[in-house]
Amino acid sequence: MCKACKIIMKILSILSAILGVLFVIYFWNLDQKLLGWCYVQVNKIFDRKKADVKF
Repeated sequence: MCKACKIIMKILSILSAILGVLFVIYFWNLDQKLLGWCYVQVNKIFDRKKADVKF
């Protein structure tokens, strides 16, 4: 194979791997699950703090 063909095949394989990962994330809704977990962690942190309410 020529050198250019090897480079093109390498680029295509990397792009197809990225596309596969993005499809898995979309298919199993992993982005929403991760954000849901992050919201729970942030709420745990801020629920421990006392409110700075001054009247």
